[in-house]
Amino acid sequence: MTDKVKPYNATESKKDQVRSMFDNIAHRYDFLNRFLSLGIDRSWRKKAVKMLAKHQPKRILDVATGTADFAIETLKINPEEVIGVDISEGMLEKGREKLVKKGISKIRLETGDSENLQFDDASFDAVIVAFGVRNFENLEKGLNEINRVLRSGGLVMILEFSKPRGLFSLVYKAYFNLILPLWGKIFSGDNAAYTYLPESVKAFPEGEDFKGIMQNCGYQKVSDRRLSFGICSIYSGIK
Repeated sequence: MTDKVKPYNATESKKDQVRSMFDNIAHRYDFLNRFLSLGIDRSWRKKAVKMLAKHQPKRILDVATGTADFAIETLKINPEEVIGVDISEGMLEKGREKLVKKGISKIRLETGDSENLQFDDASFDAVIVAFGVRNFENLEKGLNEINRVLRSGGLVMILEFSKPRGLFSLVYKAYFNLILPLWGKIFSGDNAAYTYLPESVKAFPEGEDFKGIMQNCGYQKVSDRRLSFGICSIYSGIK
């Protein structure tokens, strides 16, 4: 289960360890995202936002926003307001610096817990999450909280790593389990963060399993779209 996989394998809760991990790597997070994904992560967000555009959401919540890349991408569909929440102040600080540098005022970043969101019921037209749900301490609790703050008919859209199939999976496993942790350790300075990444992806209930969990949490019309040979999946559902 995902709650058993922790960055540092210490006695602290997964939530506290994830917060510490992202605080530790925040200074190199954006660089490592581009470098380790060969820039493909940008195309994944672009595809997700194109799908999101069909629903014309006016108020968007970005859960586990990190340095706000996904939130910024949503500005292309002209929402009235975007709020990003994250448990890591280190990541939010980098995100706020980015917003100031880009002159963006429509996005607001706040400290927040994905499993105890600080918003009223039915507050948002859409909730988005990019590579964050596998870090939830309690996956179902986080998905239920997202459901709570969505208005009736609102959309949840989740980007998450998945596992490629076929011959490409051999190349992927070699890179993801051997090369990526080594480079991540060298460039981030955190020995555990990029070992935790493949372990958390391996433990995550992808595909039909995750869609089943979403349905159990009250989402309708649940679907997924696999990208880049199955490295990433876009999951969506309607409240």
